[in-house]
Amino acid sequence: MQSGRHRARRYPFAAGIELTDLQSEAEMQGQTRDLSLFGCSVNTLKPWKVGTRIRVRILHKGVVFVALGRVANTRANAGMGVIFTTIEAKNQMSLEKWVDELRGR
Repeated sequence: MQSGRHRARRYPFAAGIELTDLQSEAEMQGQTRDLSLFGCSVNTLKPWKVGTRIRVRILHKGVVFVALGRVANTRANAGMGVIFTTIEAKNQMSLEKWVDELRGR
């Protein structure tokens, strides 16, 4: 199912991101465009196929966030949307802190 609607509000968020395709072990580095509690958008000229299972690693202000996810949608020559599927508690706390800061709290 593809939809233009997100589960949660996304906030502009620029940070370095590393993605690893869990099947092929191919790696990609890029930059996030936005972030929510459930996923992010990634700027890339060569997005992976929708459904690709990935490991996500985001580095922001000295904090590393790691999660498993999948490619939810793509836009040719523009990027892809990523949904987080599994996040450990320590990483969930980092994600929530970043989103709270983006909300202006």
